[in-house]
Amino acid sequence: MSTHRILVIGGYGFFGARLVQLLSRQPGLHIFIGGRSVPKAEALAQQLRPTADSQLDAQAIDIASPALAATLTALRVDTVVHTAGPFQGQDYHVAQACIDAGANYIDLADGRDFVAGIGALHGAAAQAGVLVTSGASSVPALSSAAADRLAAGIARVTEIDIGISPGNRTDRGLSTVAAILGYCGQPLPGGASGKTIGWLGTYEHRYPAPVGRRLLSPCDVPDLVLLGPRYPGAPLVRFGAGLELRLLHRGMNGMALLAHRGLVRNWSRHAPLLKRMADWFRHMGSDAGAMHVRVTGVHRDGAAVSSSWSLVAAAGDGPFVPTLAAAALVRRLAAGEPFQPGASPCLGLLSLADFEREAAGLNITMKSAAADA
Repeated sequence: MSTHRILVIGGYGFFGARLVQLLSRQPGLHIFIGGRSVPKAEALAQQLRPTADSQLDAQAIDIASPALAATLTALRVDTVVHTAGPFQGQDYHVAQACIDAGANYIDLADGRDFVAGIGALHGAAAQAGVLVTSGASSVPALSSAAADRLAAGIARVTEIDIGISPGNRTDRGLSTVAAILGYCGQPLPGGASGKTIGWLGTYEHRYPAPVGRRLLSPCDVPDLVLLGPRYPGAPLVRFGAGLELRLLHRGMNGMALLAHRGLVRNWSRHAPLLKRMADWFRHMGSDAGAMHVRVTGVHRDGAAVSSSWSLVAAAGDGPFVPTLAAAALVRRLAAGEPFQPGASPCLGLLSLADFEREAAGLNITMKSAAADA
């Protein structure tokens, strides 16, 4: 088997470093840890080399450079994984550079417009014979894989309910905080009369132990516009995210109200300060987080049906969850499995079995059951 050459952009960052750690367990890869700081990339490579099954090298990469495509060509990269968010507000120049260089492109984006719009590159990607996919993350890649399994055999899906709640002691990246704050108090697609507002309104969901009951509030994700048309019945899609500490969660509700009333234009401008403030409470709560998907509908025999899937991440391993999809795609690409060339959101490319394989060895468990929340 020939070596598959991988460039992870943002490879020493919050999610990038975790992805590189997962990829380093796969034999037959040559992983370039990409970013502006070669010393930071080399430090991660040195940390992982003693136990790595793949080759690791540091690589200077500036995604704003007009020579990006030429750099990818010179490196003879087979696949690029873009982890340097937030993706809200980015364009597709990195993906286009990959197409120009004849390399596959995968990103960990969860910005609704960014992920949903990647199809604009479909013609160019198909002509170049490469896979370009956006949203290889918890949403929509993992959430849709769970929904696909739960919706199998359902004649008409009426509702898909998704939620994520990380543990308070779990690490969180600044770009993730900024992305969440960007839609706090802003209108979201879907919902009753189209009046759903980001982080405004609260409900509860009970997760398996040790997570238990968590508050959730509406959040903006690609699933809100991608999952409804995917299933028979054009179901209503609801997505909620929550903070383990109710004090912080209620604080987000209050911030959403201020933004909704026009008193604050965009909370993401204050992301560094608000992250520091939230970190004052890092000693509280737990390092356990969870995710759920529940599908409700009507079976072929006319009977109502509702089933759910849940994931629990403990021991601080929650931040690995958004990297599982990219690790699974790289594994399959390196094995020579054919993917239809073109550009699309990361839907239907992976099964739950793919995620379970990448989660092996981590404190991450998944299970399906009758919906009971």
